Amino acid sequence: MPKINLSIPHQLSQEEAKSRISRLMAEGRTQASDRISDVVETWTGYVATFSFRVRGFSVAGKLEVQPGQVVVDLNLPWAALPFKGRIEEELRQRARQLLA
Repeated sequence: MPKINLSIPHQLSQEEAKSRISRLMAEGRTQASDRISDVVETWTGYVATFSFRVRGFSVAGKLEVQPGQVVVDLNLPWAALPFKGRIEEELRQRARQLLA
């Protein structure tokens, strides 16, 4: 299974970074409700585990808000392998904007 592992630096407090990420995840669920289903998101402190189905494929991952960085580990379906680089760059770009 293809994996994406990102570390995105930030200058925010852990609480502010978590709050921004939580809002973005909620907005994403609403905006993509026609493409995303079976969303499960659980926060334990500053660690989120999540899974969802997109276009029939399962995606799962973990996100950890640390002081000074956010670490994202994402498991993609094999069908997404050709798009892995594009997905990774899009995630990195959005995270940098969100945490700026």
